[in-house]
Amino acid sequence: MVAHPRAAWLCPNTGAEVGQRDLMRAMSAKRVVLLGETHDVAEIHRWQLHVMAFLHMMRPSMAVGFEMFPRRVQPALDDWVDGKMDTATFLECCDWRQVWGFDPELYLPLFHFCRQQRVKMLALNCRRPLVTRVGKEGWDAIPAEERDGVTPSAPATDAYRAYLERLMGSFADRPVSTPTPISDRFLRAQQTWDRAFACGIADHLASTPDDLVIGIIGRGHLEYGHGTPHQLRDLGIEDVAVLLPADRDSHELAELSGIADAIFRLDMPEPPSPRRDRPKPT
Repeated sequence: MVAHPRAAWLCPNTGAEVGQRDLMRAMSAKRVVLLGETHDVAEIHRWQLHVMAFLHMMRPSMAVGFEMFPRRVQPALDDWVDGKMDTATFLECCDWRQVWGFDPELYLPLFHFCRQQRVKMLALNCRRPLVTRVGKEGWDAIPAEERDGVTPSAPATDAYRAYLERLMGSFADRPVSTPTPISDRFLRAQQTWDRAFACGIADHLASTPDDLVIGIIGRGHLEYGHGTPHQLRDLGIEDVAVLLPADRDSHELAELSGIADAIFRLDMPEPPSPRRDRPKPT
């Protein structure tokens, strides 16, 4: 077991502590830094805000991409950063309750940071019906003009399928040695999200190549180099780092190896914030 003190960064491959200043300096030189999250834990979003502030100080030319927003609401994000609306109007214009549903208070500090510092916000997600349709029918069945700017995903590796099966097993409270088999349909849907986030990041870098892009994305899309990092590599973007939070005071080193570039030990998280049900279509 490797001890993990509060407020410390660890290298997952060695278990050694990493100095925050040196780590942030290295991260600021990347093209993309992905900050994984569990959506309903407020302490994780506080950590994301702190990392964003560190990196912005070192690399002011940056953009922040959010899984929470589909591409169709990009104009609302632009208007928010430009100071054209108040918070309530912003949440209404970006259709927050319908597209995400988690308590907006969890994320508002991140949004206000971008507005205050005039940092570009990127809507990385795609339309939910596209995910459902690709899962059911596959990419070849979707006309190019209906793909919401997302290109077909690179093939999933066997290791990614195995990772997702272990992840689903943990959600079902099964032992790690008893994974939950996943269908090809589930895998295609997951990859659609992975690819959507990667395409959104790649599109911004194509137009603004000197920016650092920070991604605010669920950790299941990032761990062990699978998911979005894999899709970014397929799009020719190799200089990518993943940072993850942790709330345990010790780890099995074998479980951590390769999970991320570094992991940070949080303060004790408060209880998760309940998700609000999306309103049903009328």
